[in-house]
Amino acid sequence: MRKLLTQILDSDRDIEVVGSAMDAYAAREKIKQLKPDVITLDVEMPKMDGLSFLSNLMRLHPMPVVMVSTLTERGAEVTLKALDLGAVDFVSKPKVDLTHSLEECAAEIIGKVKAAGMASVQALVINAKSSSKQGATSKAMTRTEALSIGRKYQTTDKIIAIGASTGGTEAIKEVLVRMKPSCPGILITQHIPPVFSRSFAERMNQCSPLIVCEAEDGQQILPGHVYIAPGDRHLLLTRDGARYVCALSDGEPVNRHKPAVDVLFDSVAEKAADNAVGVILTGMGRDGAKGMKHMRDAGAHTISQDEKSCVIWGMPRAAVEEQAVVEEMPLLKIADSLNGIAHG
Repeated sequence: MRKLLTQILDSDRDIEVVGSAMDAYAAREKIKQLKPDVITLDVEMPKMDGLSFLSNLMRLHPMPVVMVSTLTERGAEVTLKALDLGAVDFVSKPKVDLTHSLEECAAEIIGKVKAAGMASVQALVINAKSSSKQGATSKAMTRTEALSIGRKYQTTDKIIAIGASTGGTEAIKEVLVRMKPSCPGILITQHIPPVFSRSFAERMNQCSPLIVCEAEDGQQILPGHVYIAPGDRHLLLTRDGARYVCALSDGEPVNRHKPAVDVLFDSVAEKAADNAVGVILTGMGRDGAKGMKHMRDAGAHTISQDEKSCVIWGMPRAAVEEQAVVEEMPLLKIADSLNGIAHG
């Protein structure tokens, strides 16, 4: 695995692989000696597991880390925990035919390592240390309130649409844990593989006061509920009479992504217009920028995460350049703004 990753990364003229290590203890010494800009870290290592090593690294010597993980439910859970600890991104390794599969993903691996090299270490540290945990009793009470509100209303009055990529899983968490259980229905597109999207939804359901699930085709959108795009389907907003519902599409990738943020935002602009709020969070590339411009032109209020709090200020920057953004703000203020707009 190490040799193959080295070959792939060395094939790009803008990347220099300065070293590799067989285990965590050797890696610790090489990091001190070589001072790399980015490291790739396997979840499964001898002598010390990847999570323990990452936790120590981010505490003592914060730096951009790209995790290497298996495409399994267990791999997804561990990888999401790694992102929680401060890793920038991850690449998935298959359980079979490793060489052929990784060679097919060479461009993705190189792109993610390059993006990690541009990541804000300060934002990574702030996100990792953020005190966003809520008490079990308080969370249980608010989740009961969200369920009660969902049963009371047949549909949400307004729509909140959120898009994110690199650094997005933690940014989304920081928004959701601060939302009121009476908030409008929330639709989320995060660039993530299928197994990971399901684990991510389950993780958000455990840590936020809202009801969070992976979206299903035809699912009714309720207040106090969050619907996350499956990792291999586009998520769209549609209507069934007066009710808002989720729609899933197996269409071609858009902006090289599936799910794509532009697909979600375009559908929200068409179906909800000025009855919606759009939010674009940290991420590499331009996905979501044109869709957010369509939302703003349709009368929606639009918000982007500011540069200082982004791990990667790519997608929000593109949205600003498209003149799609009404407000820019720090990550930790976005939920308060959404709660105010939703109840205003």
